[in-house]
Amino acid sequence: MVTTSAELDARIEGQNVPKRFLANLAERPDTTVLKWKDSQGEWASKTLTEMADDTARLVTALKGLGIGPGDRVVLMLTNRQEFHALDLAVLFCGATPVSIYNSSAPNQIDYLVNNCGAKMAILEGSEFLNRFNEVRDNLPTIEHIAVVDPDESVGDDVVLYADMLAHDPADLAVEAETAKASDLATIIYTSGTTGDPKGVMLTHRNVCWSLESMAEGVANQTDFDSLAGKRHVSYLPTAHIMERLLGHYFMLDVATEVTCCPVTTQVAAYAAEVHPHFFIGVPRVWEKIYAGVNAVLAADPEKQKPFNEAVEAALPIMEKMTRGTATQEEIDTWNFLDAVAFSQVRPLVGLDEAMMCISGAAPIPPEILSWFRAIGVPLAEGYGMSETTAVLTWSHAAKSGTVGQSVVGVEMKLGEDGEVLARGGNMFEGYLGLPEQTAATKDADGWVHTGDIGEIDDEGFLKIVDRKKELIITAGGKNISPANLEAALKMIPLVGQAAAIGEKRPFVSALVVLDPDAAPVWAAAHGLEGDDASLESMANNPDVIAEIEAGVKDAMSGFNGAESVKKVKVLGQEWLPDSELLTPTSKLKRRGINEVFGAEIEELYAK
Repeated sequence: MVTTSAELDARIEGQNVPKRFLANLAERPDTTVLKWKDSQGEWASKTLTEMADDTARLVTALKGLGIGPGDRVVLMLTNRQEFHALDLAVLFCGATPVSIYNSSAPNQIDYLVNNCGAKMAILEGSEFLNRFNEVRDNLPTIEHIAVVDPDESVGDDVVLYADMLAHDPADLAVEAETAKASDLATIIYTSGTTGDPKGVMLTHRNVCWSLESMAEGVANQTDFDSLAGKRHVSYLPTAHIMERLLGHYFMLDVATEVTCCPVTTQVAAYAAEVHPHFFIGVPRVWEKIYAGVNAVLAADPEKQKPFNEAVEAALPIMEKMTRGTATQEEIDTWNFLDAVAFSQVRPLVGLDEAMMCISGAAPIPPEILSWFRAIGVPLAEGYGMSETTAVLTWSHAAKSGTVGQSVVGVEMKLGEDGEVLARGGNMFEGYLGLPEQTAATKDADGWVHTGDIGEIDDEGFLKIVDRKKELIITAGGKNISPANLEAALKMIPLVGQAAAIGEKRPFVSALVVLDPDAAPVWAAAHGLEGDDASLESMANNPDVIAEIEAGVKDAMSGFNGAESVKKVKVLGQEWLPDSELLTPTSKLKRRGINEVFGAEIEELYAK
């Protein structure tokens, strides 16, 4: 029987996030829920009870500073253990925590703080404090600024986290009654790639409903006994809804063990050490793991050939195993391949104990998803947005090329133009202070218009064709999906990132960026040394360009003539997240790319 949104509503009647946390605390008081490395590089941890004690003391401190129902508190912290108690303490006060990206410049801080009317800001250290101080005179609603990790430059007017923890603990059972289900649990600011960021308002009901939906979905689709104690590496920004839901709210609700990774670039090292049970990542994270493994194999052809042959043999078998149609003989064959090949690779990247892996926020090349599943990593693609509290579709039994089926309680359909529409208890309240834009996204019947063009197959699996606003319309009037072209280009071994170009152009071209893991292996194999082996030099090397152009020809074989990429410009410097080229979750900032590489793009069309 299909669970409806209304049935999930009935289950969460009278709940809010603090109440769900206290229920979790009563059931699992001694469960370790937070792990991190201290200043000496040694592991430290906290149980649910210890985190609850921190939270109770912070509630007293926050209330003493005047934080109460309806207030907003801005948080600007890396992924560290203090964030979780701070965010939760704000909720116990009946206020709303608002995480903002750590890369926010002073002018962005000015906009975000004033947009949400924050009464207080809680910052990590002096670096973030200095940015706030640059625009302090423009922030009239801020009454207090607190710093978690102060140094000698922090003035006397700043509240210290250590002093907040020195307060007597509040009675959390009493304070849990403060927030109503309709109150805002957080405001998530969109990346602002097409204008000022919009504040997505999510209520306690949205969060509780989503937790209930995901819990039933995971229980239905896996044989997990419980998610309590299951390890998760938290490295995506807490200003992003995916990390908030899966790395913060999950822990508050079911006591997952969250390992805090404060520097995103260290996630691979953390995963190799932690061996997470469930792991989430944007496609670029999975692409880099894939490229890293294949780069190591490419350096040893004697190992590469049998491994690749094992993968090829495993691909159709795993597809049948996923669908439940594999014979015992096929299952035995995969188990043999796993024993002799795959089981030796998974521990190297920390995914040998992975039980649930999710790629989201942007399309992942289907070939990469299938590769991971073939070697025994249970990777599935999910789909959602801030406006849907992160998740709309996900299926543990992945179907390559799709983003899964709608999650428990969500209704989904396609509009007349193919746009994906969805309805359920996880749909946002609206955009802060923007009623017209809210009405354009969430209609009177509660359907959220995602802005994505999709297709739904006969099993209910959704395939995303592209962003409605990102479809390229060539000079000849052809509508083309850049995401599909880019996914194909990234399967060229030397290519790490790609951006298709073609709006109002006579043909489609692309900028492709050398993969920083694969390129050095290629350089060594072809006798390049010193400066000749640098990414910048390789991007201009005729042999490298010729190899990539040959790869483009193969990659475009599945597209028709009007759609396929005709020319590419090879670039050497990797595009980094949270820059003018990529959002914090590595989505392409197409406007920024067109501006930065305007000369290179014009060169593609000048010949």
